[in-house]
Amino acid sequence: MTTQEKFWSWFLQHEEELFGFDPEQEADREIIFDQLARELQRVDPDLSFELGPKETKRQFVISASGIKRAFHAVASVLDVAPCLERWNLIAFRPRRTPLGVVKFGRKSVDPAGVQFTLVDNGNKAGLYLFIPGFEENDPELKTIGYLLLDSALGEYDVESRLGLIKMFSPDASTEGDRYPLTDLPAQFDTLILRLEGRARRRS
Repeated sequence: MTTQEKFWSWFLQHEEELFGFDPEQEADREIIFDQLARELQRVDPDLSFELGPKETKRQFVISASGIKRAFHAVASVLDVAPCLERWNLIAFRPRRTPLGVVKFGRKSVDPAGVQFTLVDNGNKAGLYLFIPGFEENDPELKTIGYLLLDSALGEYDVESRLGLIKMFSPDASTEGDRYPLTDLPAQFDTLILRLEGRARRRS
């Protein structure tokens, strides 16, 4: 078997436990999450996952952890996925509505306090992200910034359709109008359509 097939073999053996796990049980969560992460990372060390709430179907997201090199590994796992009636399998972290508070390490950020500026260089979209308390040497807030963007735009669009990404404290002096993060999806989609229209006209 390939490593991808071995992953799904393990998943099927533990499907009942994965589908029924309670996120409120800290010990259970750490055990099953560690096992699932270990099996998935046998395919590629940069792969990660998210499990949605337990409903009629449970969402299982396979992510490249924001690393474009690992995009093919996400596809390779899902291409050989078995039929799983109780699971909604999703490639890459999807857009989330509404945006929720993001926690990482010792830090958390409420998206209500985050702003952005879109940058149009004529070829590819860029973005300035303004995060309360942000400092350039703070890796936790940088990670939160990327997780916020994944939530707003989806992991695939962040890695494939955004060029420049720069993060600032709200008191930084930058060019361009600033808007609340909740406005980003609509503005981003409009800009992408405009950029793709220009590209078609040039070709």
